[in-house]
Amino acid sequence: MIELEGVPELIDPVMICAFEGWNDAGDAASSAVAHLDREWKGEVFAALDAEDYYDFQVNRPTVWLDGGVRKITWPTTRLSVVRTGGTGGGADAEGTDRPRDLVLVRGIEPSMRWRSFCNEILGFAHELGVEMVVILGSLLGDTPHTRPVPVSGVTSDPDLARTMDLEESRYEGPTGIVGILQEACTHAGVPTVSLWAAVPHYVSQPPNPKATLALLNRLEDLIDLRIPQGELPEDARAWQLGVDQLAAEDSEVAEYVQSLEQARDTADLPEASGEAIAREFERYLRRRDGQSGPVAGSGPVAGAGSGPGQPGGPGGLAAEPGLGESGGRDGSYLRDTTSGRTRPPRRAPKEDVHGADADGRTGQEGRESRDGREGQGNRDDDRDDQGGGEDAGPPEGGN
Repeated sequence: MIELEGVPELIDPVMICAFEGWNDAGDAASSAVAHLDREWKGEVFAALDAEDYYDFQVNRPTVWLDGGVRKITWPTTRLSVVRTGGTGGGADAEGTDRPRDLVLVRGIEPSMRWRSFCNEILGFAHELGVEMVVILGSLLGDTPHTRPVPVSGVTSDPDLARTMDLEESRYEGPTGIVGILQEACTHAGVPTVSLWAAVPHYVSQPPNPKATLALLNRLEDLIDLRIPQGELPEDARAWQLGVDQLAAEDSEVAEYVQSLEQARDTADLPEASGEAIAREFERYLRRRDGQSGPVAGSGPVAGAGSGPGQPGGPGGLAAEPGLGESGGRDGSYLRDTTSGRTRPPRRAPKEDVHGADADGRTGQEGRESRDGREGQGNRDDDRDDQGGGEDAGPPEGGN
């Protein structure tokens, strides 16, 4: 059993996950979770044992000085809890706004033992009474930086897709840890949603505050929680102005951006409706009045709109890993590197994670690109840790 010492009983907890690497173009997803942790002063209560899941030649530890004492930070995945206060969670029978707590999972995509990794995460979710898991990701796509960032929500649960107005995944192809964890949660009976932001492939260098803000706006709508934006809107405006200036200096880039704008505007015509405008106005009013509860649409800069990223379908990721044979759990101990305590891993959820091979990969996930490959990896000249195919196209099929 995992003994969560010092963690208070949580109120309507939702687990929010993001992983650096292949599913994190522009660091948009991991930055979103970092923003939540920073704004609500999250407290780390556990960390997965780095020895179990990471190849240190791929993700190297770092050495740093603390008052003249050399210390080592190991690449791992850490869990923290944030108490949001009365800023969401709907209203009770008396109409009083109820708080909602979050469990934040932030780390690096593991190098190995993906099934055991997912079982560790599920163990914490079960022990903390998590009601839903939301996994954030970002991909490279043919989307112009001058338009709202397409953010798509996808789930493998048909009932959840219907009740929460999400896309049911139809993706087939290579997948990352986001896809494996989503399918693991589904098999364990935990409601799970993946949110994907499309990052312009021609400006993929991190950070991308506009994509981060778009993810947070869509997360607000999903979990009925008003998220403080801090300096993100200002950072998003500065980011877009900077890219505008760079594009203006190169006529070929400017022409290419214009062609993307035309394609996007044509695809988004159905979204230019009274309903879409009403959602935007509702978000504006809620933020102006400081109200909480569900908000919809997109922010003033990034937008979280679910409009299509390309003609014929919403601009988002498709994520549907296929799972096969049963996988086991490691018998190793879980060490909280932040406190030095050692805890045995909790019992496996009712259903174990299935189907990942020895490398931790399985059927599918992430996001389709125009040519049928997952569109979130970088091109050959992009950073290694964002992985994926080269020249990734725009998202298809919707997330």
